[in-house]
Parts: sequence; structure tokens; C-alpha cells
Amino acid sequence: MAPSVHMKGKNKNLLKIDLVLIIGSLATLVFLVGYVNPLVIAPLDNYETSERDILFSIEKAENLIIDDNIDFTTPDEYKIKDGLKISLEPGKYYWKVTGILNSNVKILTIKSEVNLELRKIDDENYGVVNAGNVQLNVDIYNGTEMIDNVRLKVDEEMESQGVKFIGEMG
Repeated sequence: MAPSVHMKGKNKNLLKIDLVLIIGSLATLVFLVGYVNPLVIAPLDNYETSERDILFSIEKAENLIIDDNIDFTTPDEYKIKDGLKISLEPGKYYWKVTGILNSNVKILTIKSEVNLELRKIDDENYGVVNAGNVQLNVDIYNGTEMIDNVRLKVDEEMESQGVKFIGEMG
């Protein structure tokens, strides 16, 4: 017995309804994946700086994971919050964010900066300050003779009185 014209019309309507349901489900799935995907605003991937304090701006994530190796074998983990600022030593870091979905692994590099600055203490005296971002070994000379060697921490200052300073990373 041949199918009636009435049955063919019903099958076409069912196919249209199925197609609308499938397309609607796929669109909803795409929207939900985009909605829960972490949004990393800052810092950008492969960011390089000599500043040690890094401001992370991240949305739709719960945790920030940072490590100095790409395998994340000894990671530091931070809860995401507004204005999350982390102080890092100079070096190369790998980081990612986790939540409902995880972000890709990103790279951040803190470059070493060696900088000794001469600052006026008062009308007659000057001081030397470690204005870089790493601890320095400083040789102190009186003319051509080395008279002392000190370690200056970041932002540490020492008074100078007619001596010469030579600094290196330490």
C-alpha cells in the first residue's frame, strides 16, 4: 500500500521540527561554551617587562596557576579577584586560569634590571640606591683600591662619601 499524501506532509513537518531543534541546540551549546570560556584581559601572552608587580585582569575563571616550568610541577595557585597583583622574581613563567573551562597556557617574562642611582641625601651628601629589580653585589672603591663589598637589596640605599661604586647582579 502506498503512503498517503497526508503522511508525506507529516514527515516533512517532523523533519523541519527536528532540524529546528538540532540547530537551536547547537546554537545554545556554542553560546554556553563562549559564555563559560575564561576571558584573559591582561597580561597578554608572551608579555615581557622589568616590573616585578604584575596585575592580572581575568573574568569567568576561579584560579590562576603560575609556574616556572611548562609542566606545572610546582605551581603557585591564586584565587581570581579584582585587582589581583602578584610580585614575581625575574624569570620566565607559564600561567593559565582554571574554572568551568581552562585557558591555554600563556608565557610571562620578568626581565632583570640592574640600576644603581645616585640620590642627593642633603646639601653635602649623596647616596646610592638599588633602583633595579634584582639584588646587587656592589664593590666600593676609594680611588683604585677596593675597600668594601656590600649586597644591596632592591630599593636599599647607602651613603657615599667620595667613593666609587661598581654594581653587578648578585
